[in-house]
Amino acid sequence: MKLHAELGDKKHEVELLQADGKVFASVDEREYELEVSRPEPNVFLLKDRGRIFEAFVSPRQKAGEAVNVKIAGHSVDISVIDPKRLRGAGRDSEHGDGAAEIRTAMPGKVVRIIVEVGATVEKGDGVLVVEAMKMQNELRSPKSGMVKDIKVDEGATVAAGDVLAVIE
Repeated sequence: MKLHAELGDKKHEVELLQADGKVFASVDEREYELEVSRPEPNVFLLKDRGRIFEAFVSPRQKAGEAVNVKIAGHSVDISVIDPKRLRGAGRDSEHGDGAAEIRTAMPGKVVRIIVEVGATVEKGDGVLVVEAMKMQNELRSPKSGMVKDIKVDEGATVAAGDVLAVIE
């Protein structure tokens, strides 16, 4: 997964890959091989060449909002941008009166369904949470409307590109 990260006025290219129980990360072409665990919500343990770092990541309140990350007494606000989502974002009116599908970007497991069928949601509201690569990702409504269908159950395994919910 390729991402852009902004720390203040500095921009960084980040690439993440999970394989063999490890996370391989490239930050501006610097390579890292990490073991990552999540002992509790918003807390991550990162093991790098025998050293262990504890990272606390503040929960994001709104889509596109920076998160605060604290590691070893240092605190930094980070904005993470997924270029794939930018390409598909389009204008607010792009979905018009039609249905919008919420799909997964990568394989994972549905860990929480936030809304019920028939609920009214605003653009950017959380709909469900999928865990992939030991990270929980809240999938948000791409438009304001009503939840027409939830196509998965909590605990379900999903493949990249699967339709999880439909918003009208």
